[in-house]
Amino acid sequence: MSKAPIVLAVDTPELATAIEWVKATHDYVSVYKLGLEFFLTFGSDGVKAIRDVTDADIFLDLKLHDIPHTVSGAAKAVSHLAPRFLTVHASGGPAMIKAAVEASPKTHVTGVTILTSLSEEDVTQIGFRQNALDSAVSLAKIAVAAGAGAIVCSPLEIAAIRAAVGPTPIIITPGVRPADSAAADDQARTMTPKAAISTGANLVVIGRPITQSWSAGAAAMRDRSAHIASDLI
Repeated sequence: MSKAPIVLAVDTPELATAIEWVKATHDYVSVYKLGLEFFLTFGSDGVKAIRDVTDADIFLDLKLHDIPHTVSGAAKAVSHLAPRFLTVHASGGPAMIKAAVEASPKTHVTGVTILTSLSEEDVTQIGFRQNALDSAVSLAKIAVAAGAGAIVCSPLEIAAIRAAVGPTPIIITPGVRPADSAAADDQARTMTPKAAISTGANLVVIGRPITQSWSAGAAAMRDRSAHIASDLI
């Protein structure tokens, strides 16, 4: 079986466990997402440890958001890790995004639009003038115009963002749940992985629907990732 367009969220406080997760799933997973908690705990050495056991791409999900000079410095600080994707908050504005792009020319700087944990009510309370869909589209357009090579958005915004930014930018969507998953966890706007890909996403982020199978062992996690991948290939 070929690898599926899955980004596995490696959310664990144990580096040894993270490495075993990668070993159990690397035949089916295209990209591994290493988030802020992972990076703050294990740093560059942790990223290198993951790279040592897989040829899959790395999605460094740091969601940088600061003044352009600071974001530029942060992007340069991790450029030696050569992640395929490095996230920044698109709401940081075009100058900030451009600074990250210029600091990491070999990486797809990835603009995060509206967090999938936010409901429509949350979006209003935060102070966005438009609803989640329109706000996400506006942020995606800003990010791409500033040089971002990829966008993160809710599954419910994929079609509108694809129409707005064209075919080239990579769309990555969290907030997907396989049809046989029991709960949406902390995601408020969800869709099945297959539906998200059909709608126009290039990659789907999946975490607990795969990683929770680790409690039954590596073989169970391998089987679970194979099952989800089979629906996407």
